Amino acid sequence: MQFYRSHVLVCGGTPCILKGCKAVRDALIDELKRRGLDEEIRVVETGCLGPCDLGPVIVVYPEGTLYERVQVGDVPRIVEEHLLKGRVIPSLTGEGRLAGVVGYEEPTYLASQERIVLRNCGIIDPSSIEEYIARDGYRALGKCLTEMEPLDVIEVVRQSGLVGRGGAAFPTGLKWGFTANAESEQKFIICNADEGEPGTFKDRLILEGDPHNILEAMAIAGYAVGASCGYVYIRGEYVLSIERINEAIEQAKVFGLLGEDIFGSGFSFDVQVVKGAGAYVCGEETALIESMEGGRGEPRIKPPYPGTHGFLGKPTVVNNVETLANIPPIMLNGAQWYRGFGTSKCPGTKVFTMIGDINSKGLIEVPMGITLRRVIYEIGGGIPGGRDFKMAQTGGTSGGCLPREMLDVPMDYFTLPEVGSALGSGALLIMDDSHCIVDIAESFMRFFVRESCGKCVPCREGTARLHDIIRKISQGNGTYEDLRLIRDLSHAMQGTSLCGLGQSAPVPIMTMLKYFKDEFEAHIKNRLCPTGTCRL
Repeated sequence: MQFYRSHVLVCGGTPCILKGCKAVRDALIDELKRRGLDEEIRVVETGCLGPCDLGPVIVVYPEGTLYERVQVGDVPRIVEEHLLKGRVIPSLTGEGRLAGVVGYEEPTYLASQERIVLRNCGIIDPSSIEEYIARDGYRALGKCLTEMEPLDVIEVVRQSGLVGRGGAAFPTGLKWGFTANAESEQKFIICNADEGEPGTFKDRLILEGDPHNILEAMAIAGYAVGASCGYVYIRGEYVLSIERINEAIEQAKVFGLLGEDIFGSGFSFDVQVVKGAGAYVCGEETALIESMEGGRGEPRIKPPYPGTHGFLGKPTVVNNVETLANIPPIMLNGAQWYRGFGTSKCPGTKVFTMIGDINSKGLIEVPMGITLRRVIYEIGGGIPGGRDFKMAQTGGTSGGCLPREMLDVPMDYFTLPEVGSALGSGALLIMDDSHCIVDIAESFMRFFVRESCGKCVPCREGTARLHDIIRKISQGNGTYEDLRLIRDLSHAMQGTSLCGLGQSAPVPIMTMLKYFKDEFEAHIKNRLCPTGTCRL
């Protein structure tokens, strides 16, 4: 085994790849070799480090110095000054880049986070099973198979208070219990990695940065409910995620951590990858199953539920990527340890993808119950250009839109619904006061018109009619009767649509009418767009 005095971690998440991280990595390797330092310093390509808007990003250990927006031309200076002489380069760390910029507040980007799901992302080489094992990887699976009965595993998950992180927030232990109690010779575990929510890329970066974590969690779930086969249903566009998870599957088989008689326990479990075709509605578990069976991605009528009648009609557990990523640490550290994070009603952490008008965009993991104010101004560094905060949409395109008055509302799965929003899958869109609410609403509904599968009338017709009405208002042709019609139509869709797409599509519009009604009325009464965005 070789020891190194320093490690240089190069973020290899998709955002950094798009900005040229591989060229930076190769330049680092070449420069270290040229200076005879390649035996002292190791360059490692890792998963996502988090600050996606600042890529390419590298971190030098053991100091933990983060360099941002690194270009190939910066590499000789980093090697010369930092890696050879031990002098940090402030101009590449962000010190001074934003100093004095109006509206910027120095972020405590990592200090304010609690990393459970992302504990290995940006730390290990995701293509190395040895590095995952060195970080306690597969210990939780070994503990479950050698020290615990299946029902004991389910009980720990239940006591932890973990709820589904895909948006539905259904108690994970309860879901596993349904499948465990179902009578069948064949059961399945499905990891839902069909991340179609605009603005959400957390699952992709978890799979890219820590694929073995998901495989270990699926095996634990399989043991708990009596399943021997697992599937990762993943978006076909997520090429790197697919490569990483397939590579991890093969490594786990070689190490005897997937396949027959794992840890000599008599338990066997295997995993396969299924590529999705890019349908937003396939994020819904029954539409996902329909797609896996070769059908058109459309939701099924429930009941029966997948827990008892799922893939191929067999009992099936469908869990989101982030949900599964919590399982190994919970099994290793216990339910009470997990309850030490977040709130008493909603324990644990939540991974968010911060996008929009915010200084530090990217991936963060924070305790449940944190406020929007802390996320935006403490971790995200505030609003660019000194502009005022106007709105935050939580939970993705179908999530509620919250105004400034809601900055101190705790963000968890049970508090946000009380103000008309939802935590959802973790997309967090921040907008400043330059945006028009009516224009944003029209954009959201245009998306839902395209993504409705068309199976049920309330969603198929409702999304189209809502879009038509809002577009009419944005063009200066709306009436007050249109506002009443929007409310009536939204309530009808929420009460009669077959699946979550139609039920939640009106949510952003309803919250906009609740908190930003004056902007709709300005378009109707004065034929005026307050921001000058709409062409009236």
